[in-house]
Amino acid sequence: MQFTRRAALASAAAAAAGSLSPLSISSSQAQTPAAAPAAAAGPTGVFRYKFGDGEIIQVYDGSRTFPIPENFIVNLDKEKTAAAYEAQYMPKGQLTISFSPVVVKMGGKTIVIDTGNGLGAFEQSKGAVGNMRANMTAAGIDAKAVDIVVLSHFHGDHINGLRNADGSLAFPNAEVKVPATEWAFWSDEANSAKTNATNKGNFANVKKIFDGIKPTPYDNGKEAAPGITAYATPGHTPGHTSLIVASGNKKVVVQGDVTNHPGIFMKNPGWHAMFDNDAGQSEETRRKFYDMAITEKLPIIGYHFPFPSMGYVEKDGTGYRLIQIHAV
Repeated sequence: MQFTRRAALASAAAAAAGSLSPLSISSSQAQTPAAAPAAAAGPTGVFRYKFGDGEIIQVYDGSRTFPIPENFIVNLDKEKTAAAYEAQYMPKGQLTISFSPVVVKMGGKTIVIDTGNGLGAFEQSKGAVGNMRANMTAAGIDAKAVDIVVLSHFHGDHINGLRNADGSLAFPNAEVKVPATEWAFWSDEANSAKTNATNKGNFANVKKIFDGIKPTPYDNGKEAAPGITAYATPGHTPGHTSLIVASGNKKVVVQGDVTNHPGIFMKNPGWHAMFDNDAGQSEETRRKFYDMAITEKLPIIGYHFPFPSMGYVEKDGTGYRLIQIHAV
């Protein structure tokens, strides 16, 4: 699918994007499902939107703060990288990455888009991440009632939530939908030669997470779930896919990892994160995707944007900036 007005309209309801109205925000300590340990003190939350005939519920999974690795921005030296994050009011020499999966209620179905770091990560991180399930409970969503899980790509922070800490299925009654290109790539370890150093270990994790799960591949330009159409945004991973959610006269794009923190990589689209398997393709995708979002005035939800991670994109010099619709 091309990054054009025609393609964007063809991949969702053919209407202009409408405004979104928040129903409620919960940033207090979320309730915890029986399968999860008690959540640690810290920011958790639920952010709900009435969306056409359905609803969008953003469920905060948490955030990690850690020292800036060498070559985190591979085409920028560490000192300038540190200065860029410090300019975003992060602790000196450190960066914070947040995680915000999405639940969509549409056509009588409960649909999860990406699954967070998982309950195993909750234990390992002492509650810093892995809060998705607790926040789903706070939102009144039973994991057993989820009908469909749609994955944008196969990095661990997006797929590990398919499993509970004991390895059992987190969404036992859900059909798991995956990008066809992504599934073909990561399920064949011969492709290891086509990955950068950061991504080589992903094959083993994909094998572990999907053991015993038979996912349903979905194709670019086709419906991945009711009201949700796949839109190819490759580079971060070979089959990385964004998802256009449409209902009535409203549309929003769940962009996965087209970019990480917007204040860094949206402002500087030519900077390459170590997580991007094909940095050049990722940059090309980023620019085309955001130009399309600007032209179409499409709101976007970014998995790694500051919670509640929704906004509009505007040009900003040679880069872009995010105008968040709401903030908690």
